[in-house]
Amino acid sequence: MSLPQRDQQHHTYADYLGWPESVRYELVDGVAYLMAGPDLAHQDIVGEVFRQLGNALQGKPCRAFVAPFDVRLPKPGQSDEGTDTVVQPDVMVVCDPAKIDRRGIRGAPDLVVEVMSPSTAGHDQVLKRRIYERAGVREFWLVHPTDRVLTIYTLGAEGYGKPEIQELGGSTPVGVLDGVGIAWDALVARLPKVEY
Repeated sequence: MSLPQRDQQHHTYADYLGWPESVRYELVDGVAYLMAGPDLAHQDIVGEVFRQLGNALQGKPCRAFVAPFDVRLPKPGQSDEGTDTVVQPDVMVVCDPAKIDRRGIRGAPDLVVEVMSPSTAGHDQVLKRRIYERAGVREFWLVHPTDRVLTIYTLGAEGYGKPEIQELGGSTPVGVLDGVGIAWDALVARLPKVEY
């Protein structure tokens, strides 16, 4: 399922800045997609992953951020206002302070974590995976709360290649952050029971 589009026009970051903050959009190659509202499981996972990353990175040069937080992913030669891809990853880590400014991030984060929901699964797995790969996000995690599965894409010379897929359990090391991992057991135990 694809997310609803704002309209059929091509938009840039300059347009995006003029829209009301009460409705959240992401731009992917100029197409404005309405962002879905999160549920309890989504927010619990986002909060816990952000907390663990933030704690692990305290006193280190890399920083964790949580949505809503704009990440501008310009194509070569695009000015800031002319950038036509602006996303709000659920959780991200940035290790290059030159990418951080008052508006958010300009350039690829080192790690992006997206928590899927039924309404965003196709958008996250297809569209956003493609733009993160193109932009150079070194590690991309997709967390699926319903199936209790984590999909990890690691950037190589040929792009993301085949992902690693694992159950949400134990601890998962972050490949791009030495000595940093996410512990899942306590989080998974408190997630709402899956209803089929």
